[in-house]
Amino acid sequence: MMIAHNSITPSALFRNLKQGKIKWAGNRTLKIYGTLQCFSGKRMKRENRVFFTTEEEALALGYRPCGHCLRSKYVDWKNNTTIFRD
Repeated sequence: MMIAHNSITPSALFRNLKQGKIKWAGNRTLKIYGTLQCFSGKRMKRENRVFFTTEEEALALGYRPCGHCLRSKYVDWKNNTTIFRD
């Protein structure tokens, strides 16, 4: 269940983080997900930030791994993606 940062109160966010219900964050605009400790994710605008319970959830919703905090998964994702050029 994807949760938009703007739709959750700070206390509910903290509670979900503490209980381990939120383990991943993503950028809704760029469709990128990563760890909660990622420097790139911490710089993201609040209105673009979303949270995920699992990595599989982020992937199922069409998000790609972050190139900074999930480098090896990003490289795997990139190598499995076909880019069409004219």
